[in-house]
Amino acid sequence: MPLHLSDLLSRPDLNLSVAYDVPPQLLARTIEAATVSDLLTPGKWLQGGELLMTIGLLLPMEPAACRAYVRDVAEGGAACLALGLGQGLPYQEAPEPLVRAAREAGLPLLTVPDEVPFIAVTKAVFDARADEQRAVLHRAFATQRRLTAAAAGDGLRPMLEEWTAATGVGAAVLDPLGRLLAAGERGAGPPPAEARDLIERVAARGLRGSASSTAAGRQLEVQPLGARRLRGLLLLTGHPDDAARSVVPGLVSLLSLELERRHLRDEPERRRRSALLSELLAEEEPTGGRARDILASAGLTAERVRGVAVEPAGTGRSAPSPPESAIADMAADLALAMPGGLVRVSGTVVEAVVGEDLDTREVLGRFAPRCPAGIGPAVAPEAVRVSLRQATGLLAVSRSSGAPAEARESQASKLLLDLGDRRTLHGYADTVLGPLDLADNGEELIATLAAWLETGGAWDATSRRLGVHRHTVRNRLDKVMALTGRRLDDPDDRFDLWLAARIRRGGPPAVL
Repeated sequence: MPLHLSDLLSRPDLNLSVAYDVPPQLLARTIEAATVSDLLTPGKWLQGGELLMTIGLLLPMEPAACRAYVRDVAEGGAACLALGLGQGLPYQEAPEPLVRAAREAGLPLLTVPDEVPFIAVTKAVFDARADEQRAVLHRAFATQRRLTAAAAGDGLRPMLEEWTAATGVGAAVLDPLGRLLAAGERGAGPPPAEARDLIERVAARGLRGSASSTAAGRQLEVQPLGARRLRGLLLLTGHPDDAARSVVPGLVSLLSLELERRHLRDEPERRRRSALLSELLAEEEPTGGRARDILASAGLTAERVRGVAVEPAGTGRSAPSPPESAIADMAADLALAMPGGLVRVSGTVVEAVVGEDLDTREVLGRFAPRCPAGIGPAVAPEAVRVSLRQATGLLAVSRSSGAPAEARESQASKLLLDLGDRRTLHGYADTVLGPLDLADNGEELIATLAAWLETGGAWDATSRRLGVHRHTVRNRLDKVMALTGRRLDDPDDRFDLWLAARIRRGGPPAVL
């Protein structure tokens, strides 16, 4: 327990007295240290919380000078002032100007009797402080033992519950996107809104730092969790005392160890989900029921899904390939961040299938920053190969733009025209026309689309150019819209299709 001024006054061996009727709130002040000084301006030598003792050798008795002395002591941070009394000393009782100045300044004034040396007061203060530090260490060790015992249990919750019970400080473990994994209090909800900024800041820095703030009267602190990579975040809500504060590093270590164990324990599940994705993509034309069954077995029940392709840093044409472990780590991170998503490694590209509602850009920004990435359109589960192919085709666009490229970005055509690189342009064309390439009569569909666009959407002129009935032209174009997800009556979609067809007509890119 902290040493309060009232504790010193209650000790009979010191026999300290108050020089005036000191209010109770001032007697509750914490004493951090004891020191002796007879300087007229001792304030600059103080650090705060001291019991400053003096015999008043140079103490001025003029009221103004006495007030200036007391003000200097108070502004220096002293918890109280003590005047030594006795035979052979300047004072046998507290002088009235000093008492009046101390009362006006709200500074407790004590008197030390002749039979009590200052060293006895100093020793009493430092003994009490040592006892306090020992008590803090004992509480810290006890809390650490409880946490270590809880770590032998199953999961994160036992450790968080023990922490909260021992310290009274709320604790929750979040995944790197700020989603709640476990909390020390049952029924805990998502993190408070005022903690979102702290969570974002720490998550963006990985394992390199923590952050704290006070919001709405609550102290918030976020610590990163993990060994080599960010696996989660610890959110503390409350004011840890010294004992709890000293245990925070141990709590972080134990939680990090549990998250690393969970990561290793989930490896068989990640492999199973990777195999499910390979099984789904291996089928040329899976039925809707078959595709939904495969996705549902992995927990992905969204009505529409999209493909995502990510190229880890260093896998570009002119850059050395990163080690397989780095690619595997990225795949594992993405699998963790994509609820129900399926992730696999295909060569040097990480491929994923996720639900339409997932904020894919946020996930990529957190786990694959500055990495080329393509995001396919949302499609029915049976058409996931089409979406993933489009995502892969956008990698060239993403490499050039420095940002994830999405199949339906409205500015994609303008961007590609400005880039002017043939390989990039053909990557774009593959993205737009990829679903038609996969169709049985893909060449007919592309030829019909190109003819219709070049004739300005004239049905008769298109049918004459191709030598087919106009109903055949209409049926083919209906199939084009169904496969690509683009509408011929939408100006942006129509321009994208026109640009892709023109790029194809210009021939393949030159081989370097």
